[in-house]
Amino acid sequence: MPSKIFRYQFLSDTFIMFSRIRSSASRFKNLPKRFESSTNYQPPTENKTHFGFQTVDEDAKSSKVHAVFESVASSYDLMNDAMSFGIHRVWKDTFMLRMSPTPGTKLLDVAGGTGDIAFRYLNFLKSETSFSDNKMKSSVTVSDINQAMLDVGKRRADKLGFITGEDIDWLLADAENLPIEDETYSAYTIAFGIRNVTHIDKVLDEAYRVLKPGGRFMCLEFSHVNNEALQWMYDQYSFQMIPVMGQVIAGEWKAYQYLVESIRKFPNQENFKEMIQAAGFSQVTYENMTFGVVAIHSAFKL
Repeated sequence: MPSKIFRYQFLSDTFIMFSRIRSSASRFKNLPKRFESSTNYQPPTENKTHFGFQTVDEDAKSSKVHAVFESVASSYDLMNDAMSFGIHRVWKDTFMLRMSPTPGTKLLDVAGGTGDIAFRYLNFLKSETSFSDNKMKSSVTVSDINQAMLDVGKRRADKLGFITGEDIDWLLADAENLPIEDETYSAYTIAFGIRNVTHIDKVLDEAYRVLKPGGRFMCLEFSHVNNEALQWMYDQYSFQMIPVMGQVIAGEWKAYQYLVESIRKFPNQENFKEMIQAAGFSQVTYENMTFGVVAIHSAFKL
């Protein structure tokens, strides 16, 4: 757990940063006056899909998303802290606690380029007393479609002392078409990545295919707030502040405008649960966090 000094310093730095953002926000005039917020998922039409609030050709989405993450890779961690006030760390810690991997787990972490989930997985296993004897070899492969994100993860791994090829492996791959044999992994995770794909159903099908019988699928993703008053406040913050932060901190307005729009286009908790079930998974559940801002989805291949 972080020390009190660290937490106080983080809060102080965050307050200073947001003061600067607030003073800068008045310079940006093109903020939307009305927001789209719907809990009713509307699947893309034939040969068309969503890119935020835009409707684009299916073939175009992957390149657009790739460009977004290419542009934000270097500032990705800083922006996550800024946008969520650091709460994304709590979400990810809770995600790993709910997973509670045991020694011998073979994990595939998809869309995990920067390593946030993989590093938590390795640290969780190292904290287990039963892991110290190393009798049951665990492993993690981080897959991402974007090389820039993987490069960030590799640099972070080096700083943290994790060894490529020993502690962790890296795979440049499309979540919709994984170059992995059937029934290879005992666990599959995807955190804040599945809403960016072109075909959610194909990603779920691939997850089911690469998991061994008894394997577990877990997804951490932005979801839908069910309280109207809280949703209104969340919309105000999302559309009025996050693109401004993206411009001030990362020099990227459009990338973070896409971020908040993509969240609204992602299916709500119940609809996503139905999609996971349709892929063949059993014991499908979800848990809301922070009033439904994010949700943990869990399922098993039985």
